[in-house]
Amino acid sequence: MPQVTLSVNGKSHTVEIEGRTLLVELLREKLRLTGTHVGCDTSQCGACVVHIDGESVKACTTLAAMCEGASVTTIEGLARPDGTLHPMQEAFREYHALQCGFCTPGMVMSAVDLVQKHPEGLSEAEIREGLEGNLCRCTGYHNIVKAIAAAQDVMHGRRETIAAAAQ
Repeated sequence: MPQVTLSVNGKSHTVEIEGRTLLVELLREKLRLTGTHVGCDTSQCGACVVHIDGESVKACTTLAAMCEGASVTTIEGLARPDGTLHPMQEAFREYHALQCGFCTPGMVMSAVDLVQKHPEGLSEAEIREGLEGNLCRCTGYHNIVKAIAAAQDVMHGRRETIAAAAQ
């Protein structure tokens, strides 16, 4: 059986896989990292978004074999080792940008990538456009957009904390 060697959340793994194994299956079933969700299996909902070498990718349509030598970050890998949440995670909590939570991991991972690619900042309309491909059936997106706007200021050093952005 073929193997794939990759780094997931900073830890190296060598895993036996079938050629048809999807990255989301490797993460959830082989590595037991269940924060990456499977919603649609067709790359439409965004619940499975992870970062591969710093880029947002939908893990439900990415073959695990394609990740040979790659660095993968999942929602579990965003927080610091001491448990301190990433500013985007903190903003989603502070701004009540989730309800059932099913879309949240993929939404957060997409938002982090979106904000990192736009250090000059994003308008509300640009944030909404940037979230295309991530579906949420509970929130109406309003608080998600507010959370991302607040987190971008912290991620780019324009504010010190999410709590300061909320005031």
